[in-house]
Amino acid sequence: MTGLIEVVGAAVVDQLADPAALLVARRSAPEHLAGLWEFPGGKVEPGEEPEAALIRELAEELGVGVRLGRELPAEEPGGWPLNDRARMRVWFAEVTGGEPRPLEDHDELRWFGLNDRDAILGLAWIPADYPIVRALLDNVAALVPEGRNEG
Repeated sequence: MTGLIEVVGAAVVDQLADPAALLVARRSAPEHLAGLWEFPGGKVEPGEEPEAALIRELAEELGVGVRLGRELPAEEPGGWPLNDRARMRVWFAEVTGGEPRPLEDHDELRWFGLNDRDAILGLAWIPADYPIVRALLDNVAALVPEGRNEG
């Protein structure tokens, strides 16, 4: 991905096998993003594999160990466009160690039921994350077995 900043993000869910809840993080910095919600994660360092970067970022930002699941398919090759210089790849992740806490760049974490689309889409997301959130919700809804109680 020459010339583009590689960013990784996690759709942290309660469980990879049958996700029912999503953890979202509210930014506290930088100032122009403070108060907006996002997928936790960050930049891939030179020479670092994206998956390793995501595991590192979640340990730094949330104080947790995770197991990564599948990647959320992006609409464009190389990931979801954040701006003209950066693309983000997003993986499903499940916490395997620690209790998520807002340690770095966040002031609040919240779990939302994945069946509550309106509540999730009603958050003040970083604008570039909205298409990712919609795709994630559509992706999870497609996995729900027929007849499963949504209530």
